[in-house]
Amino acid sequence: MNTLTACAAAVLFAAAASAADPILLWPNGAPGSEGRTAPETMRINPPDEQVLSNINFPSIVPYLPDPAKANGAAVIVIPGGGHREIWITHEGYRVALATSEHGVAAFVLRYRLSKADNSPYTLTDSLADVQRAIRVVKSRAAAWHIDPARVGVMGFSAGGQLTAMAGTQADDGNPSAADSIDRLSSRPAFLGLIYAYLPPDFNFTAATPPAFFIFGDKDDVTAGEVQKYVQLEQLKVPAEIHVLSGVGHGFGIRPVNPAQVAVWPELFVNWLDAQGFLKAR
Repeated sequence: MNTLTACAAAVLFAAAASAADPILLWPNGAPGSEGRTAPETMRINPPDEQVLSNINFPSIVPYLPDPAKANGAAVIVIPGGGHREIWITHEGYRVALATSEHGVAAFVLRYRLSKADNSPYTLTDSLADVQRAIRVVKSRAAAWHIDPARVGVMGFSAGGQLTAMAGTQADDGNPSAADSIDRLSSRPAFLGLIYAYLPPDFNFTAATPPAFFIFGDKDDVTAGEVQKYVQLEQLKVPAEIHVLSGVGHGFGIRPVNPAQVAVWPELFVNWLDAQGFLKAR
């Protein structure tokens, strides 16, 4: 095993060791997944990145910070994969580990995939998983020492599309729902749009939560991102944007990332702090 592979393996081991077991978003089965009991599948992108597919039981994997560092903020981390797969290591586990080390509780989402081969699911199902994840985290806020008013969402590529949708299609919950979790709001407190895919016909609204953008200038998937940032500015929604020179798509957190890319989690956390999300309330 060479030095780079050993380093990557060590990061993956640390990420896995810091996580709890997955928590099903719907313990009795997700609406729309009735009768679908096949387990998720996994392949490895060398040397060590896990890529998941065939998600029928959406869940979150918690990464809770050291209590001495915890600040009460939380983020749902939504990896990308073109809605066909979930690249859960470099856009999920490592991101959650890095975020939790800054005192922010993180929850990596395994969501149903609308473009996988023979998938019965739609983007509506994927969005329902995001919204349910937000509600589940808020429902356990006291046990996890989280401020329910500071639960945000961060997404990568296709996960960024779901993040943006969560920010514009939130609801206040159903006060008459039999399930107490469904009575809670699905509104995220903030959005982390990491090389997010935002379709040309997608538009933010004045009710959109504060948003953080970062992507590479060589990334064709994020064409139009600057216009979306300007749209938020015109709507008076707090937003920050970073464009990385000479960088393409899908960098996430990888041992091979150059310094100007590797710094992005710090930029995100600094933005959260500047917006007041890391201050105890």
